[in-house]
Amino acid sequence: MRSVVGATVAYVFTVTAAWADCPPNALGTARTIAIDPTEHGRIGTIQYAETLPLGDKEVVLTFDDGPLPPYSTRILDILAAECTKATFFIVGHQAQEFPDLVRRAYDEGHTIATHSQSHPRRFDRLPVSRIAQEIDGGVASTAAALGDARAVAPFFRTPGLRTSAATESYLASRAMMMWSADFTGDDWRRISAKQVLQRALDRLETKGKGVLLLHDIQPATVLALPDLLKQLKARGFRVVQVVPAGPERPKTVTASAQWAISSSKRSWPRIVEASVLPQLPVPSPQSFGWPHPFQVKDLVATKLIRLKPTRRHGYQTARVVEAHWPASPVGTNALSTEAALPAPSPQSFGIPHPFGPNITLPLPQLPPQAVVPKPTASVDSGTTLSSVGLP
Repeated sequence: MRSVVGATVAYVFTVTAAWADCPPNALGTARTIAIDPTEHGRIGTIQYAETLPLGDKEVVLTFDDGPLPPYSTRILDILAAECTKATFFIVGHQAQEFPDLVRRAYDEGHTIATHSQSHPRRFDRLPVSRIAQEIDGGVASTAAALGDARAVAPFFRTPGLRTSAATESYLASRAMMMWSADFTGDDWRRISAKQVLQRALDRLETKGKGVLLLHDIQPATVLALPDLLKQLKARGFRVVQVVPAGPERPKTVTASAQWAISSSKRSWPRIVEASVLPQLPVPSPQSFGWPHPFQVKDLVATKLIRLKPTRRHGYQTARVVEAHWPASPVGTNALSTEAALPAPSPQSFGIPHPFGPNITLPLPQLPPQAVVPKPTASVDSGTTLSSVGLP
């Protein structure tokens, strides 16, 4: 088992040798940042409010679900040709099946992280015991492939980005960092390599920087990656590698604001300075309708009435809006020069069917102006509007 010092020396010599062999027009790796997983436990703006402390036009390349030959092999070849470093989120079963590819990725200077043991599709619905088995099993299998548990970065990404509070809590207890992403290339969908390339570039241009999620087991990714790396260089983007901080790799100094999502990048809601807003009153519980925010009676006048459905037995109680005729404005003589308005009749409110043809209303005392015959039976005896002469 390699010691920590030996692994660090081997890493430095490997990277130095790779840089020495890089062609002058290669994309390369602009810089490496070392982070403490316990300080920022969750990153990736697809799901979280923080992301890696990157500068403008900086991108972190990540690959999930591998290794799987021949695709992962070809991905490593393409990255080596451009002297570019990435982070590989390894599935435990794949590491057991193809340990040589895991060792090759590590020996070539890439960051080795984990992606569960068996890649359950509904990781967010797993019980705590299964979550622990998947996370610990993936780390153990990857460490066994590398021959050193300390060579595995304490970075974890859930399959399908399906996380849960239990998963995040368990990772925090293990001092592991949850990785989401800032944008994807959709390479797991049934789309062409050209579409993968275009979506990745369009989203990167929109974001300006961030963590790109791809999969090293997809043939479309293998076909798109050479052009993607060339386009990154042509458009002025720089690749950044992320490693865990340790005794031999001091933590990169960053400010908290560098991890937070910039408010200027948000499209909604737009932030307005308080100085340009009017001084609005502080809302009170009553302004939200308290103590009955969902009851209509607090908004309009209502009253309870008894209804007798024509096709059902018995009576039902319902609350309806209380109709009233508007009174004349106080202190005005608006009607002094005009004829008095006639008193409203039942027809002016939609009688005989204001609530539908199947509802029978009890008739109230009608005003003298109404031309409706006086009912001959009480409401309780089943009187209907049709029985008193209304159509």
